[in-house]
Amino acid sequence: MYESAKAIVTRVAHNLGVDEGGVKTLLENDAEHKFEIAVEDKVYSAYRMQHSNKRGPYKGGIRFATHVDEDEVKALALLMSMKCAAVDIPLGGGKGGVVFDPRGVEPEHVEAVARGYVRALHEHIGPDKDVPAPDMNTDGTIMDWMVDEFEQLTGDMSKASFTGKSMDNGGSEGRTAATGRGGVITLREYLKHIGKDPAGLTVAVQGIGNVGFYFAKLAQAELGVRVVAVSNSKKTLAVKDFSHNSNQLNFSHLEFSRDVIEQLADSHTEELDRDAVWQCEADVIVLAALEDVIHESNWQHVNSKIIVELANGPISDGAHQKLSTNVAILPDIIANAGGVIVSYLEWKQNKSNEHWPEAQVNAELDRILSAATRAMLERATKDQSPMKEAAFAIAIERLRS
Repeated sequence: MYESAKAIVTRVAHNLGVDEGGVKTLLENDAEHKFEIAVEDKVYSAYRMQHSNKRGPYKGGIRFATHVDEDEVKALALLMSMKCAAVDIPLGGGKGGVVFDPRGVEPEHVEAVARGYVRALHEHIGPDKDVPAPDMNTDGTIMDWMVDEFEQLTGDMSKASFTGKSMDNGGSEGRTAATGRGGVITLREYLKHIGKDPAGLTVAVQGIGNVGFYFAKLAQAELGVRVVAVSNSKKTLAVKDFSHNSNQLNFSHLEFSRDVIEQLADSHTEELDRDAVWQCEADVIVLAALEDVIHESNWQHVNSKIIVELANGPISDGAHQKLSTNVAILPDIIANAGGVIVSYLEWKQNKSNEHWPEAQVNAELDRILSAATRAMLERATKDQSPMKEAAFAIAIERLRS
């Protein structure tokens, strides 16, 4: 993912006439923090990469996962700078991680890791410096622990030091569904741009976690699409015959849970191989799982004409260049920006000591992301370029202005 991120930034920057020195500056991190967290008899490697604060405080999640490494965190920090610039919010890019899987671990141990992370970094983060958020295997409870630790160490009581907090601790309405909702907004604006009615379009969702679930539920309810296949890490669930307009997976009665794929199963569905979901002949494929799912060895198996990148870097740069000649790829730095936009709105509410109703948050998310999507589409048309390159061009120009 890091090589793909660097490759597209370099290529687009060169197309804009940026020299090698300028490209190097674009790719360099402002600061790199690498440290260890000791809890009981365990020692965990940890990172915080601060890529750029030219447009505002560093912003980016903290993930707890055993596969976390330096390059992954660097890639995500770079992409976050590009994302915030592409959607024109006043934040920069950062990312953090701990090589630690909290699943099945005692809450007290997880809390100690979270607080240890803040103790190591508290001089380098804060409401006007760097505002972390949840990411893989972290959530509002972990953010609450981190805020509490930051308050004890610094005396800052604004709650604006972290976003993605619980509702009782300064969190924002609308945050849970924000990334999925943002994908729906981006798809809606693209379909409007090409003059296509979304009603009845078939959609497959790879990765039916929180993000994929809310995309599916909201797209079905608000756009009238038919969700015909979904997958998790183990399998794909698909309707047996989605050529009939009545056949689809019904999300209307469901709330998100880890076993949602089991709740969707009925006599009209069948279980397939895990990767069958992105190879099926749906009109739209939504990539909402992990990075590098589609790469130069398998890109030719894609059968959809529209791809929505809801994960970070789900298509390698090489595969993107091949696919984008005849597939419309709605890029991650726009399509999955709903989460960071609502994080920005949470930070803004905290700094003003306000709490907005969900309707206001959703309306502001829609306003920001609709404008960003339209700007990307206009730039892609003007430059005759793929949407991803158009979005990166806008971001790079803003970061260099």
